Amino acid sequence: MRTSLRRRLVNHAMEAVATLAAFAAVALLGLMVVSVAKRGAGSIDLNFFTKTPVLFAFTPVPTGLANAFVGTAVLVGVATAMAVPVAVLTAIYLNEFARPRTATPIALALDVLNGVPAIVVGIFVFALVVLKHGQSGLAGSFALSILMIPLIARATQEILSLVPDSTREASLALGVSRWRTTLSIVLPQTIGGIVTGTTLAVARVAGETAPLLFTSSLVGDKLHADPRQALASVPLKIFEYSESPNPEDHAQAWAAAFVLIMFILLASLTARALAARSRRRMGLER
Repeated sequence: MRTSLRRRLVNHAMEAVATLAAFAAVALLGLMVVSVAKRGAGSIDLNFFTKTPVLFAFTPVPTGLANAFVGTAVLVGVATAMAVPVAVLTAIYLNEFARPRTATPIALALDVLNGVPAIVVGIFVFALVVLKHGQSGLAGSFALSILMIPLIARATQEILSLVPDSTREASLALGVSRWRTTLSIVLPQTIGGIVTGTTLAVARVAGETAPLLFTSSLVGDKLHADPRQALASVPLKIFEYSESPNPEDHAQAWAAAFVLIMFILLASLTARALAARSRRRMGLER
């Protein structure tokens, strides 16, 4: 009797601790969002998204971060185009074709790459590309794509492993080759998981600053979208404005941070919705 009572008390205590920890994590996120919104929401208007910074203006003129938003969109878009084919093909090889003794070290390499600090990736791309060819949007996108590959590959590998083996066996029994089975039968069932992993990867790299400091930071304030030249980005503008003595720059830095948080929140919610839809289509959830 005493043992049963003690177990129930310990169980309730651990449930309470876990619940408090969960609420603490949510409270920290809420506090951060409210704090950033309080400081930056007032600076968000149409000019903020359509105007570019103006330096040394003798009269007050509307300013914004249009060049940074366009630059971030181009950087992330090119990085996604670089990362998705490599990551998806890697996941297909690991799950469908590789032997265990080959798949294990490759999977370990992806996990290690996923844990490499972003600044190390920036230094690597700086030494490999920037020293010879100078800074550019392509170099920045290449650095971001390195961060995206393990995230997308792991997400794709997990969703591929959820496809029933009976589906593959039925196709192979009809005389269809393995690569054709993978391309026509297995892969279409995993599109939702691939999009989910890609969305999460985009949400992560959209706020990365360290790789871009080494690859695409020597920029002006003109609006352009040529990836062959260095491009402005929202994280770098936040970093730059946070060190400015001008209070107006601080306000725009807070506003940019709020927009970035909202984008990441929206991307995360979209990824969760896509993941749930994909699992329902595969019959794993109701």
